[in-house]
Amino acid sequence: MKIKILSLALVMFMPILALAQKGCLKGRLTSGNDPLAFATITLAGTKNGTTCNELGYYTLDNIAPGNYEVSFSALGYQAESYKITIGKAHVTVLNASLKENYSKLNEVVVTGVSRATELRRNPVPIAVMTVKEMNQNVNNNIIDAIVKGVPGVNAVTTGPNISKPFIRGLGYNRVLILYDGVRQEGQQWGDEHGIEIDQYGIGRAEVIKGPASLTYGSDAIAGVINLIPAIPRGASGVLNGDYIADYHTNNGMVGTSLGLAYKKNDFTYTFRATAKTAHDYRDKIDGLVYNTGFREYNLSGMVRVDKKWGYSQIAATLYDNRQEIPDGSRDSLTRQFTKQVSEIAGDDIKNRPIVSNDELNSYSIAPLHQRIQHYRLYTHNQFNLGKGSIDVSLGGQQSIRREYDHPTLAQQAGLYVVLNTLNYDLKYNFPVFNGVETTIGLNGMYQANRSKAATDFPIPDYNLFDAGTFIFARKSFGKFDLSGGVRYDNRHISWRDFYVGPNPAKGLEQQVEISDTAGAHLQFPAFKHVYEGISGSLGLTYNVNERLLLKANIARGYRAPNITEIGSNGLDPGAHIVYLGNRSFNPEFSLQEDIGIISYLKDADLIAEFFNNHIDNYIYQARLTDANGNPVVIVPGNSTYEYQQSKARLYGAEFTVNLHPRAVKWLAFNNSVAYVTGINQNKELIAQSKGAAKYLPFIPPLHIRSELKVTLQRGYGALSKIYFKTEADVYASQNRFYALDNTETATPGYTLINVGAGATIKLKSQKTLCELFFQVDNLFNTAYQSNLNRLKYFEYYKASPNGKLGIYNIGRNMSFKAVFPF
Repeated sequence: MKIKILSLALVMFMPILALAQKGCLKGRLTSGNDPLAFATITLAGTKNGTTCNELGYYTLDNIAPGNYEVSFSALGYQAESYKITIGKAHVTVLNASLKENYSKLNEVVVTGVSRATELRRNPVPIAVMTVKEMNQNVNNNIIDAIVKGVPGVNAVTTGPNISKPFIRGLGYNRVLILYDGVRQEGQQWGDEHGIEIDQYGIGRAEVIKGPASLTYGSDAIAGVINLIPAIPRGASGVLNGDYIADYHTNNGMVGTSLGLAYKKNDFTYTFRATAKTAHDYRDKIDGLVYNTGFREYNLSGMVRVDKKWGYSQIAATLYDNRQEIPDGSRDSLTRQFTKQVSEIAGDDIKNRPIVSNDELNSYSIAPLHQRIQHYRLYTHNQFNLGKGSIDVSLGGQQSIRREYDHPTLAQQAGLYVVLNTLNYDLKYNFPVFNGVETTIGLNGMYQANRSKAATDFPIPDYNLFDAGTFIFARKSFGKFDLSGGVRYDNRHISWRDFYVGPNPAKGLEQQVEISDTAGAHLQFPAFKHVYEGISGSLGLTYNVNERLLLKANIARGYRAPNITEIGSNGLDPGAHIVYLGNRSFNPEFSLQEDIGIISYLKDADLIAEFFNNHIDNYIYQARLTDANGNPVVIVPGNSTYEYQQSKARLYGAEFTVNLHPRAVKWLAFNNSVAYVTGINQNKELIAQSKGAAKYLPFIPPLHIRSELKVTLQRGYGALSKIYFKTEADVYASQNRFYALDNTETATPGYTLINVGAGATIKLKSQKTLCELFFQVDNLFNTAYQSNLNRLKYFEYYKASPNGKLGIYNIGRNMSFKAVFPF
């Protein structure tokens, strides 16, 4: 009987005895003197793994005795592995320190590829910006931060909050903006509003330079900018997030943002709310520039579940921006800004009242402004099917754009359009066969644009259906990575007859229904067309060694004409331009060759990228003149532009030399050079214009950027990660411009000096209290005009008392930014 009881007790307590025989591994992970929060620790050959807490401490329990290899990894740091022995019922302590990883070759990218791929494996030129880099390039908007960090990217601007990205001299809807992989659909053809995305909610930006039509279809002929939302990191079961406070002295911009995240079991929840407001900006020549203030609100949220079968997420965003509309009208003698108080019919542009100082410094939005609202609801899903997977994404967007340009009827919108878009994307990733990764896909969108109670109608009400299918494959063999594919696109676009007639009650124009068109005129005759194109890409990467590689890619891109290029026929109030389209335009096709040499050495990063791009049917806008060479004025106070089409060639290069000697760890010297030339190949027009039409419009000049950064290697009290930097932004003169009919004029070169500093404040517990960023842009308050600044051409006089024409770019600006993680 005693033997039976003893045996039963032994069986009952066997798990406890076995557990007592197992060991434990614990320790702390740091980088220098700073803890690495939420880094990953794994035991090779087992399913055992964990993450550090916010102070870098970790614990791995229930480890069977034996010899193991422990791996430590964290984004932005070099992974390290250690061999250890775990004893019975024993606690093993292993502390580790990771070094910052300056090389980005092993970073994983998701843009322009069929499935997540290491950067080194992708032959297409692509650049990555992290949230750390974007925080250190403090700016009024996210695009300006990317311009500072990625050579070859520029922006057409209309004040501090309006930046439209250009990549290697190509912009507007040739650059496809993605938000979390979903194409951004607003009014991309316009250049008087921003990109409708919360700058504080972005955790990472991936930039493709060159045709990317293979994965995305039309509108990516210049490249892609994928803005990936930030997800605050933290332990499971704990609410965490960050609070951001931002202030700029030049225009008094105040920005505030709260981000929250919660993870429990397989579910992740995130939320962010942002508000920004600013008054008019200031420059050395113009003083405060009237009607450049703004007020912006953003909300976003996401729910995601990760399971063995894959993952599913649903997310939503809301954007609401009231942006003032500058027009540049002034007093001819004092050069003080004036404001419109009468309707166009009774408006004497050169005798308007002068704007008061109170109005210039006010945060109140002026009566003449635009309101941009953008709503987005989308879902990403991945389902594992054996060794393959299927990706399904759907998204719905609504863009509402109103421009209030009637001073006597403040509530009457001049422009009022509502654009609804449904995006769809379906991909199947085949199981890897014989080392080949293959993906087939189908994606596109449906759009419907409608004018509402407006008085100006620059574009018709149109319907668009876009569909494309592609196949993409990639294979690695030895030191080579080969990838490529082919795509077919089909776009249907149509609209009905669109009539405009008088509104007797308001003395303005209105849209007239087709059933009752008496006294109205046909502004947009009915149109229906199908655009189609085949695009493709083939690229090769040669990994000379772990730190040096060569890339070559050739791609054929495709872009269907956008709505304003084929259908516009009216005033865009915010742009102060009457646009005239051409419905006979053909799609653009490009053939671009890229060659890249990339080397991440121990003490330096060396990158050289060369490109040559031939475009058939290139579409551009040019000022319209009459037979005597005088500007055509259809609406007083507004320019008239007509779209043109011709062959074109763009070529250039980007060079990067970043020095970070390991013997002098506190020093980094980063340098880049970007150059592009755009040639108009319409020989007949060039001959007629005596060379004035030789170059393409909106081509950025040679840009040289240098940054000297000092990072202290130790902390001082509560301060750590202290850095100081100084930057030089050098823009050469742009004398290669589209001079026909004064569409553009020469732009002198200029140099901007910027300085910055930052630090992290920690509590006694070593928990981070906040991260601080301070920056002064345009330190010496240099007066300059970028050739991509639309305000340069906002001028009503042929001469001025101070010899300065147009509006200048923003002057000295000090910015203070604090990020409080919790």
